[in-house]
Amino acid sequence: MRFFSWRAAAGCVLALALAVPSYAAPRADARHPVSPTLDAQVLRQALDAVNCAQQRGYPVAQRLGVIDFRLPSTQKRLWVLDLASGDILFHEHVAHGRGSGDGMASRFSNIVDSYTSSLGLYQTLGSYNGANGYSLRLAGLEPGINDRALERAIVMHGADYVSEGFIKTSGRLGRSYGCPAVRREVARPLIDTLREGQYLYAYASDAAWHGTPASLGCEQASPLLQAAAS
Repeated sequence: MRFFSWRAAAGCVLALALAVPSYAAPRADARHPVSPTLDAQVLRQALDAVNCAQQRGYPVAQRLGVIDFRLPSTQKRLWVLDLASGDILFHEHVAHGRGSGDGMASRFSNIVDSYTSSLGLYQTLGSYNGANGYSLRLAGLEPGINDRALERAIVMHGADYVSEGFIKTSGRLGRSYGCPAVRREVARPLIDTLREGQYLYAYASDAAWHGTPASLGCEQASPLLQAAAS
């Protein structure tokens, strides 16, 4: 089984290559030879979101994390992509907030103390050592959708409840207070890959959220994106 369906995603990768020449086609590497495919439409929207943010003056990224919250927590639903080489650097389990649901994340919010996950595009800030160990601060870029992430202390961190063992005993991952928590063993290298001006994109089918470009003020994908994808 291939990790990434190159042909399925070729349109969106070409689109970003035209808009931002440093972007390359995501591809599997030897560390992740049999991981399931990242949905091409989710990738397309994530790349479109990054392109929009960069048009709005946010930093040009080298790496992008993508979470597909349509998948249950028993599946690995976090990918970290190197946008220059196209390599898939990580494919990992990630927890959602306890207010978002049990095994599936179905509710999302930007409200303080809601303990829910939030969707949309985040810019990564610095790392630090806190109550949950090595952690990564996230700045939500979408007004009304995730822009209270810093106020809510939504960070990426490691957690004991993110493991295959927890899944075997509970039938799902444990849940966070809204943070995208990952395995403790991978937290430091994953955070070091994503910190300081990279991006994280969380996707789900949610009627209250119409996608990042609209939230950031890009009414549609850039003409280059549309032309390459057609």
